[in-house]
Amino acid sequence: MKYPLGVQSFEKIRNDGYLYLDKTAMIYRIVKGGTYYFLSRPRRFGKSLLISTLEAYFLGKKELFKNLEMEQLEQDWTVYPVFHLDLNARNYSDKEALLAELNKHLEIWEAEYGSEYKDRAPEERFQHVIVNAYKKTGKKVVILVDEYDKPLLQAFDNRSLLEEYRKILKAFYGVEKTMDAYIQFAFFTGVTKFSKVSVFSDLNNLTDLTMDQRYVELCGITEKEIRTCLDCQVEDMAEANDISKEECYEKLKKTYDGYHFEADTVGIYNPYSLLNALSSKAFKNYWFETGTPSYLIERLKLTNYPLTNLGNEEITANVLGNIDTIDQSPVPMLYQSGYLTLKGYDSEFEMYRLGFPNLEVERGFTRFLIPYYTLLKSDQGQLFVANFVKELRAGKVEAFMKRLDSLFADGDYQVAGDAELYFQNVVWIIFKMIGFYTEVERHTTDGRIDMIAKTSDYIYILEFKLDKTADEALRQIEEKQYAKPFEHDGRHIYKIGVNFSTKTRRIDGWRIAE
Repeated sequence: MKYPLGVQSFEKIRNDGYLYLDKTAMIYRIVKGGTYYFLSRPRRFGKSLLISTLEAYFLGKKELFKNLEMEQLEQDWTVYPVFHLDLNARNYSDKEALLAELNKHLEIWEAEYGSEYKDRAPEERFQHVIVNAYKKTGKKVVILVDEYDKPLLQAFDNRSLLEEYRKILKAFYGVEKTMDAYIQFAFFTGVTKFSKVSVFSDLNNLTDLTMDQRYVELCGITEKEIRTCLDCQVEDMAEANDISKEECYEKLKKTYDGYHFEADTVGIYNPYSLLNALSSKAFKNYWFETGTPSYLIERLKLTNYPLTNLGNEEITANVLGNIDTIDQSPVPMLYQSGYLTLKGYDSEFEMYRLGFPNLEVERGFTRFLIPYYTLLKSDQGQLFVANFVKELRAGKVEAFMKRLDSLFADGDYQVAGDAELYFQNVVWIIFKMIGFYTEVERHTTDGRIDMIAKTSDYIYILEFKLDKTADEALRQIEEKQYAKPFEHDGRHIYKIGVNFSTKTRRIDGWRIAE
């Protein structure tokens, strides 16, 4: 089996014998059902391959579709002039970089179809080359834009540059509205969805497939596809990891499945991670390690976002699909970028519930948070958690409490920000990380974090207080009988009361009872 790892060309995949999961019936329905489309999906989800497949189709390359559903569905195979704009392969450090990328594509198109307007603005040149292509071929043009938002995302922390990019792209993309008579088909892809007002105000006839339940499987891989096309490969991976095939399926599902692009639809596997796992026969964090969402973390901090909400966030449909409000909430960007996904829908109030899609994202994102919310570096954070877990497993209560105390003791006001939120966020990160190695239950109400951690030999019941005393925290554990459900468990039980001072921004005491 040849896995198309890093291969985004449909032609190369088909000619060189790489795995291709047939999506062409959906593609056929799209091209026959309308003209202007938009699709948002997280990075590494197959958007570029989709655009490449559409390009091959509109160039009439019938031979590439042999034995695919499209071969039987399409009878005409008309050849159209195709303008494929790929904005993914450049670092957009300034306005000139974006103009250079647009000019590069325009020059290629103008060399083929001719133009007398090479000294004009990009949108004027685009308009004229569309007309020239139509006149030269007698066919309407096809416009395919891959990663339309790449320049915008790279300028997100530079508002003046972002506005420059927005104006340039708004004018360039707006050409399609004025040239409707010359356009056969247009398709935009991106990671995020900027509102039509900010980028697509002149192109308000886009059909958005992002949350269309008919096309949730257009990018990504379903479990049905794995079991149908990759069952032998899963069996090989199971053997390599000394587990049963069904155990391997379950672990793959837990680690890489879980994306939902509309409520109550089939879960989608991250294709990049899944294929890398099957290829290397190892369960690793493939997708998360290909990009670092530092701008997202900065937004979490700037908006004083409580991390405890990440596992159970609720948001309206209107806000969910619009990242223009990121200064007020980072949640839409977290969702559209693939770090959160749909977990449920309340139709009465039109509210979506969000959470982490799978273990790979949850674990990778939590690890990535550590150096942003503490003074620990990334490698130190992992070592900190490893030692913390070892002490929990060994029943070394004083040792792991001193380790937790040292984390806050090393904090400063620049990192901490609001003291109460700082406390909640840091404790959430640490115990979230511990939860990947031990069984952890957390209950958060009114700034108070209660935690139960279980290892094979010990049960730890922790009550955290803010600006009170460790004695009060321990007394609450006793009075509310938090240990009662475990009295016949057989494991050793530790009850720990902890107090955090918002004045000193440190743990100022703890009490332990057995």
